[in-house]
Amino acid sequence: MSRQNKTLGEFIIENQSSFKYTSGELSRLINSIRLAAKVVNHEVNKAGLVDIIGAAGDTNIQGEDQQKLDVYANEKFIQTMTKRNIVCGIASEEEDDFICINSQDENHQNKYIVLIDPLDGSSNIDVNVSVGTIFSIYRRVTPVGTPVTIEDFLQKGNQQVAAGYIVYGTSTMIVYTTGDGVNGFTLNPAIGTFYLSHPDMQFPEKGNIYSVNEGNYIHFPQGIKNYIKYCQMEEDNRPYTSRYIGSLVSDFHRNMIKGGIYMYPKCSPSSNGKLRLLYECNPMAFIAEQANGKASDGFTRIMDIAPTELHQRVPFICGSKTMVEKAEEFMREAHT
Repeated sequence: MSRQNKTLGEFIIENQSSFKYTSGELSRLINSIRLAAKVVNHEVNKAGLVDIIGAAGDTNIQGEDQQKLDVYANEKFIQTMTKRNIVCGIASEEEDDFICINSQDENHQNKYIVLIDPLDGSSNIDVNVSVGTIFSIYRRVTPVGTPVTIEDFLQKGNQQVAAGYIVYGTSTMIVYTTGDGVNGFTLNPAIGTFYLSHPDMQFPEKGNIYSVNEGNYIHFPQGIKNYIKYCQMEEDNRPYTSRYIGSLVSDFHRNMIKGGIYMYPKCSPSSNGKLRLLYECNPMAFIAEQANGKASDGFTRIMDIAPTELHQRVPFICGSKTMVEKAEEFMREAHT
């Protein structure tokens, strides 16, 4: 079968043997994410037509106003994964604490936990800019047959068994990895099927795009300031192009295809930046490394950072390998 005609469902079945664990549960879990993505996509695409845009009148654990679609996406992903009897626990950026889920036989036999950012970039909804969903999947570390604990969620990123994102844009795509490369699938909305459109995705080794919120420049560490000036210099193949959407999924997706670097560094002496290690940085780092890219906090590999809390924030530098390494070089020089 040609790749143009291969569906996500067929791809999952064909590649199940390449998963580290081949019980079929992981395949069913990715299928459930696919189903929820289609439901959320339908709502995102009609957001301008009905009274679903705008704030829900509540704030999440991060202190950010929840958008109505944030709440909807959160409910749909949790409902879909819970009802299919696959996961033993879910942690969402929109929830204060993790959710413990019993299996249908009521003895906690499920093995996977999921961490999810249900609607990344939701502040862009009202202005029709691409938003996305980010997910991260682990095997539980506590004994099967017992309820999950915080220990199951506070795992290093290098223990992920799968990660991916959905981008709801001019077309809707699922991009994911199970540790054997990265593949992208585009939704045909006419029939509701995802088709393999971007096999074996790779970051170009070098890029010419840098993505950072330069409005925070005054608060950036000196190493990041120096790297931005380097990007702007007329030398070699520079200056680089500045492109920043403000939706991590969209910025990351563009840079993976075209070659570039995304940065969300510390923004003040008391802040570790905006992005969450468990819901955003770890899954994106896993995808980046599987696509010949690199992800760092400026000094340390993102996936080697030991989490200490569910909603922990870390500085994040991610993208084409040579660009990330150059940014790290500037960070080290300014730190000495």
